[in-house]
Amino acid sequence: MKWNLRLAAAQRDIWKSSQLQAMLADAGLVISAGKMSNLWSGQPVTIRLNDLDIICEVLGCEPNDLMVREPEKARAQRPASTPARAAVAGERPMLERRAGRTEPPL
Repeated sequence: MKWNLRLAAAQRDIWKSSQLQAMLADAGLVISAGKMSNLWSGQPVTIRLNDLDIICEVLGCEPNDLMVREPEKARAQRPASTPARAAVAGERPMLERRAGRTEPPL
């Protein structure tokens, strides 16, 4: 996901994080300077849905104005799949030996 808070704010003539921070505080969302800096300049790892709701209310936008999907990045992070080996009739399955504790005797 791409975080577009600065763009959404700029479209509403809000050019400074301190200006948005004051508007959010007036709406009941008090944010520390460090968290505001991360929201403004960075890419937050998480955001509470209540906070997102207030941000959208203050900016007069929708969540999809703040977050843009980047499916190509998600696809790039997937592990490469290995093709499954086909079973052959009469062939015994290959057992892998694992390091560590052994099973108790039966």
